[in-house]
Amino acid sequence: MNSDNKPDATIKVEKRLNGRWAFVLTFRGVTYPGQGQFTTELQAQAAAHAAMKLLQQRG
Repeated sequence: MNSDNKPDATIKVEKRLNGRWAFVLTFRGVTYPGQGQFTTELQAQAAAHAAMKLLQQRG
């Protein structure tokens, strides 16, 4: 969290029309479009958290 008590990143996991799962990641005000064609919601959540950790490591 930054000094304004807002999270650096937000993750939304959503089910697409084709029945697959995807995630939308917003990191420091930049929204990355829906990523992935995951078969389960848990897979989409895990991928989103991995992507968020990579972005946080970059600085």
